[in-house]
Amino acid sequence: MSLKRKLLGLLTALLFCSLAWAGASLTVRDGSGTAIGRIDADGVVRDRSGTSSGRIEAPGAVRDRSGSSIGRVDADGVIRGSSGTAIGRVEDNGTLRGRTGSSLGRLDGCTVRNRSGSATGRFDDCGAGDRLTMAAYVFFFEHLHER
Repeated sequence: MSLKRKLLGLLTALLFCSLAWAGASLTVRDGSGTAIGRIDADGVVRDRSGTSSGRIEAPGAVRDRSGSSIGRVDADGVIRGSSGTAIGRVEDNGTLRGRTGSSLGRLDGCTVRNRSGSATGRFDDCGAGDRLTMAAYVFFFEHLHER
C-alpha cells in the first residue's frame, strides 16, 4: 500500500473519530426541564452558572476543571476511570451499563432515563453523533441517570 493511501486512511479514521465529539453546544436539563449546565462546542463542560467544570476532548479524554484526567470514553463506548479501568459502558442502543454490566439507565435519543425508564434529564439539540459526549457527561459530571 502506498504512503499516500496509508495517510489518507489515517486521516479518514481521525476524522470519523473526531465527529463523535464535534457539534453545537448542548444545554443539559434535569427531569423538570431546568437548565443545569451545558457542553460547549469545544467540549468545555459548564455548570448552571456558566463556570467551567471540566472538558470532554476528542477522541474521548475527560478532564476536570484543573485539566487533570478523570477518565475517558473509548470509541466503542467503554467508559474508563482515571486509572484506565473500565467503570461502565454506553451501548449502541443508548443503554448505560455499570462496571458489572448491570443496566444503570439509558440515553433515549436526547433524553436520559433512569433504570426504571423515567425521564431524568435531557440534552437540548443533540444528535446521534453526540452519544459518547452525553455518556461522558452523565458518568463524570452530572449523574442524571441515577435520579
